[in-house]
Amino acid sequence: MFLYNLTLSRPSGIQCAIYGNFSAPKAQEIVVSRGRILELIRPGDNGRLQVILSTDIFGCIRSLAAFRLTGAQRDYIIVGSDSGRTVILDYNKDRNQFNKVHQETFGRSGCRRIVPGQYVAADPKGRACIIGALEKQKFVYVLNRDSAANLTISSPLEAHKSHNIVFHMCALDCGFDNPIFAAIELDYSDADQDPTGDAAAAAQKHLTYYELDLGLNHVLRKWSDPVDNGANLLIPVPGGGDGPSGVLVCAENFLIYRHQGHDEIRTVLPRREDLSGDRGVLIVSYASHKKKAYSFFLLQSEYGDIYKATLVYEGDTVTELKVKYFDTLPVCVSLAVLKTGFLFTASETGNHALYQFVGTGEDDDDVESSSATLVQTEEGYAPVFFTPRPLKNLVLVDEMPSLMPLIDMKVANLLDEEIPQIYALTGRGPRSALAVLRPGLAVSELAVSPLPGAPTAVFTLRAQPGDEQDGFIVVSFSNATLVFEIGEEVKETSQSGFQATTATLHTQLLEDGSILQVHSSGLRHIRTDRRINEWKAPGRRNITRAATNSRQVIIALSGGELIYFEMDQLGQLLELAKRDMDGDVASLDIAPVLPGARRCKFLAVGGYDNTVRMLSLEDGTQLRPVATQAVNAVPESLSMLHGQSADDGPGGDAGLFLHVGLSNGVLQRTEVDRITGRLSDTRQRFLGTRPPRLFAVNIRGVRSLLALSSRPWLGYSDMGKWQFMPLTYEALDHAAVSCR
Repeated sequence: MFLYNLTLSRPSGIQCAIYGNFSAPKAQEIVVSRGRILELIRPGDNGRLQVILSTDIFGCIRSLAAFRLTGAQRDYIIVGSDSGRTVILDYNKDRNQFNKVHQETFGRSGCRRIVPGQYVAADPKGRACIIGALEKQKFVYVLNRDSAANLTISSPLEAHKSHNIVFHMCALDCGFDNPIFAAIELDYSDADQDPTGDAAAAAQKHLTYYELDLGLNHVLRKWSDPVDNGANLLIPVPGGGDGPSGVLVCAENFLIYRHQGHDEIRTVLPRREDLSGDRGVLIVSYASHKKKAYSFFLLQSEYGDIYKATLVYEGDTVTELKVKYFDTLPVCVSLAVLKTGFLFTASETGNHALYQFVGTGEDDDDVESSSATLVQTEEGYAPVFFTPRPLKNLVLVDEMPSLMPLIDMKVANLLDEEIPQIYALTGRGPRSALAVLRPGLAVSELAVSPLPGAPTAVFTLRAQPGDEQDGFIVVSFSNATLVFEIGEEVKETSQSGFQATTATLHTQLLEDGSILQVHSSGLRHIRTDRRINEWKAPGRRNITRAATNSRQVIIALSGGELIYFEMDQLGQLLELAKRDMDGDVASLDIAPVLPGARRCKFLAVGGYDNTVRMLSLEDGTQLRPVATQAVNAVPESLSMLHGQSADDGPGGDAGLFLHVGLSNGVLQRTEVDRITGRLSDTRQRFLGTRPPRLFAVNIRGVRSLLALSSRPWLGYSDMGKWQFMPLTYEALDHAAVSCR
């Protein structure tokens, strides 16, 4: 029996990465393979790496390649996997998902040496692709468009050769000539028949060109020539008017330019001064940067050293090959140069990183080897030495955590917490680390400040509705309120207009820039010109609960009476409706006003009779019940959020959700019909031993949920799906709410 399974956390190691424009014409994006996970990553405006989409394919991704049809503005993705199929994916920006454009079966499933999928390469003009196995089999597919401009793929064209091992494969840049694919091959037919081992010792690697004749729809073996037996990697050279075409062959200690009809151009790879003579230098990853006037290649050795390789050529003739020491980074499985001046490194061990270019490696002080100055001695070619130095041309911008490789792991509760910790040994060599893992999201504590007493609540307010940063921090105590102004430093202010001699139940920045303070005795409306309007609670009754947004205010008085206020065009709060709830109100909440709307249509009210009621706020039906839901405990806290349902992407139809924190420690999430207010699709989750207190926060510009129980929890939308994760932080009593 074989069952699908999901891990507790996504894999963090990366096997391969490709760069392209997958969602928009000028989007700088990276698609990475994490074993069975396919991810789309995009650097943000601040340089932070953001995971836009993560998809489990329930298989093994062996290789990736990006291609773009001629005249198109976005890239497709070719996936080589253990499924025995060629799969072409297209990213759907509206639904935030990968769409399967084509799926062609060519062999058995599994990672087998003769089943293609280990190597994938696509013609730079997007006319064809090749998918190859470690041995024997290679298939070429012609890519085209139909009359509706949709991608089409041909039947596979065979380019098999038995008794033939493939070490690497790439697609040449030939302009609009017939597509050509290059491979490093080794024929072992003689060695297979020779028991003495002499034939195996004499086996020779070859650089082979396979040409796809688009006119005859046929693949032929165009050219094959012996190549250095240390060759392990091929790098295509720009062609078709942008360069001389051909390939760079990465071999042990050498970088070689090869092309059909062209002489071999060879140079040595600079090596470390402290590297022993019996150790070679192998290139393990590379990245290309191509422009019409200038192009270069970044190569990384197995020791982490980055080299910059450039070609000097006239027309189609290469006259010189130069390799210069650039910088030293952790060893990577993939490199990607972004056109915005960033370098993404998928590290073999430890964290993956995003670097920014601060230099182009043109400094004359750096060591450089050249084919023009290559010196041949009796013992071979004279080496060129360099000494590694700290980063000079790159600066670290961001990192993505990775536990690759995981050496050992133990589960223990050494910190005497609610949930045991996982202690893991990760990394290798100088990047080794002892990682302490807890289920949940990591929290960085930026500052701690002592207070003169035990606060009951804390709020944050922006000075104006359009401000990006909060301007005030309001701290409420049992009999006082302190207001701090945020500037160059945080300092207490007495010019805020707040009533400082009473506890603050709630604060709100209103639509016109005025500020509302809710306290037990009434409402204090602080206008933008510092005029203050007061509303006093009737009789000897006190305000017990309050809910607000930028235009609406609802308060609950002791005894269970609700009073509804709404802002008019002059910026005044008008009392529009009252309702007696026949019992004290346990909790209230109202959703924010959506852009283009005048008000939120519904109010959620929790009662001590273990019910949650939805009341209408529309004209003529204010505070009229539209739905009632019985719950199994007292609803201590409510929060209404606009968001996406679990199956909708960012472009999907937004829904309205009601979150209820019950006195038994359970959080209940219910979908609210935005037209009728009916409640449906209720889901529950136990959070802790304390009743959850719910607060709205902004995560990546989206209104999200913070639940404070015996430990804090965060609910947020991630790649179109609602996630609810604990925070690795101590228990909290109250949290500041961002301006609504």
